[in-house]
Amino acid sequence: MTVGQGNDRYLVISLARAGHHPHMAFRIREGKISAMTRSDLIAVLASRFPSLVAKDAEIAVKEILDAIGNALAQGDRVEIRGFGSFRLNYRQARTGRNPKSGEAVAVAAKYVPHFQPGKEMRERVEQSVKSAPLQRAA
Repeated sequence: MTVGQGNDRYLVISLARAGHHPHMAFRIREGKISAMTRSDLIAVLASRFPSLVAKDAEIAVKEILDAIGNALAQGDRVEIRGFGSFRLNYRQARTGRNPKSGEAVAVAAKYVPHFQPGKEMRERVEQSVKSAPLQRAA
C-alpha cells in the first residue's frame, strides 16, 4: 500500500504473521528510499489506523519515544521484543582534533545511546534487501 501527500509517498509493507500485524514503512522521494522521520512515522500510523486521529498518533509516538529517552537517561536498558534494544555505551575520554585548525582538543568521557536490532528485525531487513536491493537517497 502506498500513502502520502504531495511529493512524498510512503510505502507500507505488511508482513503478516500469526497474531501480529508488523508493518514496515519507507519514505519514497523521487523514486529513492530515504530516512523516515518522526513526522513520517506519525503519518504512516495515522493512515494505517483510520480511527486514529493524526493528533492522537502524534501523542502516541511522542510518548513512546519519551519513555525510551527517559529510561536511557536513568541508565536503564529498553528492550522491544522482535525489534531490538536500546542501551548506553560508555566512551572514554580521548584527545580529538579540531577539523578546521588541526589542534588537539580534549573530549570528555560520556555515555552515548546505542541501538542493537533484534534477531527478527535483522532477518526481516536481510530478506527485504535480498529480494529488492535498495538505493539510498542522497
